Amino acid sequence: MKTPDTFSLWRNGEENESNSSASSSLMAVLATVLVVSIVFYFFRRTKNGAYLLPPGPRGLPLLGSLPFLGSDLHVYFAELARTYGPVMSLRLGAKLCVVLSSPEAVKEALRDQDVVFANRDVPMVGFVYSYGGKNLALAPYGPHWRMLRKVSARELFNPATIDSLSVPRQDEIRRMVEEIRGKAGQSVNLRELLSAVTMKLIAVMLWGGSLPQKGEEGDAVWREIGNAVDKIVSMSAVPNISDFYPALAWLDLQGLVRRMRRLCSVLDHILNSIIEERLMMMESCREGDPAAAVDKKNRDFLQVLLDLVQNPDPQGPMTMEHTKALLLDLVAGGMDTTSTTVEWAMAELLNDPERMKTAQHEIAAVVGKGSAVEEVHLPRLRYLDAVVRETLRLHPVVPLLVPRCPSSTCTVGGFRIPEGTNVLVNVWEIHRDPRIWEDASKFKPERFLSEAGRVDYSGKTFRYLPFGTGRRICPGILLGERMVMFILASLLHSADWALPEGGAAALDLNEKFGIVMRKEKALIAIPSTR
Repeated sequence: MKTPDTFSLWRNGEENESNSSASSSLMAVLATVLVVSIVFYFFRRTKNGAYLLPPGPRGLPLLGSLPFLGSDLHVYFAELARTYGPVMSLRLGAKLCVVLSSPEAVKEALRDQDVVFANRDVPMVGFVYSYGGKNLALAPYGPHWRMLRKVSARELFNPATIDSLSVPRQDEIRRMVEEIRGKAGQSVNLRELLSAVTMKLIAVMLWGGSLPQKGEEGDAVWREIGNAVDKIVSMSAVPNISDFYPALAWLDLQGLVRRMRRLCSVLDHILNSIIEERLMMMESCREGDPAAAVDKKNRDFLQVLLDLVQNPDPQGPMTMEHTKALLLDLVAGGMDTTSTTVEWAMAELLNDPERMKTAQHEIAAVVGKGSAVEEVHLPRLRYLDAVVRETLRLHPVVPLLVPRCPSSTCTVGGFRIPEGTNVLVNVWEIHRDPRIWEDASKFKPERFLSEAGRVDYSGKTFRYLPFGTGRRICPGILLGERMVMFILASLLHSADWALPEGGAAALDLNEKFGIVMRKEKALIAIPSTR
């Protein structure tokens, strides 16, 4: 017995003419309905006004635009935006990527739909170094992220805490100045110097700066931390097949996940030793040892986190993995972004000696020629502040920001952005847009003297976004700004600086794209006593 269905009528050539005619008519109706439905689906307006995906290059089957990606993604995306507009899409393997390249598009996405875009598209290697997405940068938007953000804002990044740790920061800067003066007349690799001092400054605030290992062994551990963090940042920028084809992730074809696990095991071992030493100190304190007592007014960040681990909040408990993920996040994020910004600022000033002299004269007038720079001087250094802001405009440390991932299908610029899309903001392009900035490609700190009060680090103007915008804006803006200003002012005030043979004509200002956009070549300069 046959099961009656429409398609059996279509297939059965032995049916009578009447049935054949009826089946043909029915199929014609169904085909018409199907075509109309497809056309209506693709070309109708939805409730929120979207037509289609944003325009973009067609790419190749299966590969999309992967074969055409250059080494400088921010430049490649900027060139595509001139053809396809400020909201464009492209396929990268199996992934849909949308790039926003105008203040208007960023405003519509990250202000008007902030909650929708509050999640991250976490890369495979990022999942490893964040202990499974448990750090502040990559945690999914929700209770745990809010808990981490609250703890960071309340305990580390508030003005009172930052001020309370000014003395140890001053000590580290003093040691840096002494090292520079001891190398007068010699070539100094500023990248290495800045990475080392920045790491020490951050460590002082996070866990008091001390390590269980002392002396030469301790110095070796510091170098190991710095090298591991540097490799993590570099590896995070390597295009990973597992990210473009998630179905192949289990194969780890490039071995990036395995290498990242090895790197993170080194840092995990160091963090465990720091934490174990602190837990022993806390236990001794509970047993009444006065030498182990912790100053409650000047607790470092590790102390705060361990207190939360031992006294968990039922609504968002802090675990030991959260603690290590957050510490590593702050070390890696703070070290590279701060040192890279100062290196770029010094490179631009060395390339423009007159502006360097202007900055040095201002510092000398505020600080005094025979005195050391202190943090209380920084608010009065208006020209130096403009130098830092202009550096971050020309050389945003994170040129594409950390990718966002919409939690539901939405609309930007009249185009449909599907749930789960990888969304990038090309800050580099926005910061160099000649329609927004006069002489956009030139280093002109003076522009920020006239823009004072109208362009700040909050991201609310959407034409200046060095720290991002919205809920996922960098939480450490105040601390980062202070550290960059303090280090840069101390460098300029402690010595006169010159380039090696060849001078400004030989200075390389080329960029090397990555999660953090560094100079392609490390900056080498020669200090001389002032």
